[in-house]
Amino acid sequence: MSEASAAAPQRPEATHGGYWLRVLLIGLVLFIAGVGVFGLTGNPNLFPTVALIGNLLVPISYVAFFYQRRHLSKVDLPTTARAFFYGGVLGTFAAALLEPIFIHRLTFTSAFVVGLIEEFAKILGVLVVARGRPHDAEIDGLLLGAAAGMGFAALESTGYAFTAFLESGGSLSVLVVVTLLRGLLAPIGHGTWTAILASVLFRESGRRRFRLDKAVILAYLSVSLLHGLWDGLPDAVGTLTGSDLYAIAAGALVALVGLVALWRLWREAVKRQTGSVAAAALLTTVARPTAEGA
Repeated sequence: MSEASAAAPQRPEATHGGYWLRVLLIGLVLFIAGVGVFGLTGNPNLFPTVALIGNLLVPISYVAFFYQRRHLSKVDLPTTARAFFYGGVLGTFAAALLEPIFIHRLTFTSAFVVGLIEEFAKILGVLVVARGRPHDAEIDGLLLGAAAGMGFAALESTGYAFTAFLESGGSLSVLVVVTLLRGLLAPIGHGTWTAILASVLFRESGRRRFRLDKAVILAYLSVSLLHGLWDGLPDAVGTLTGSDLYAIAAGALVALVGLVALWRLWREAVKRQTGSVAAAALLTTVARPTAEGA
């Protein structure tokens, strides 16, 4: 094999099956079984198991959905798992330390401060994982950002479920409602926002050095704005109009904007990476005769 062909990028095969759906369904069955056993026995030792299964269910399925479509990406499963872990752990630690300093009462205005803090906190996981490896492919950033954001969502939701469980005096129904509600909302929140920011960061950076240019700063401010609107706009609209329907519509509008932005970046990332792979293959084809002749 020539050196040129050996240096050609190797692409994992595309997988478009329903693995993410199987993960979701199996996890849902386990969650239902856990709730049933918890309800029958009343054993408080089961709370961590049930809460973790429920709050990891949607985030892991969401990441699996994108990972199955990684055929143009160089990101492997261990790297994706590390992004999920570091995004969750470092993100929750940073948010827990910074939010009490800058936020004393949650209002419509302070919701945007929450957005700035948490979007900064989540991207830390991506930076840790990407350190020392090439990070110039937009699609790699999107996958790692989705994983980091969902790791944060899983741990944050587990915390909310624990708090709600304690405040309700140990109500199992409260645990189930909070877990399912936050699970349904997770894909249109943390995972989407961090995927947007990380994809732009990777697109604008070099292979060995991150670059904080206007595009990255704008992406950070944009996802922080979406985050703040998601936290503060529904309550503000509901208070002004006195209608829960308008409040839900406001939240749905914010979610739609984020999903459309992510979809556009995904298409852009696939197009860019397809072009890069095609160019590398062409260079390999051109170089092979020269190498063989040498």
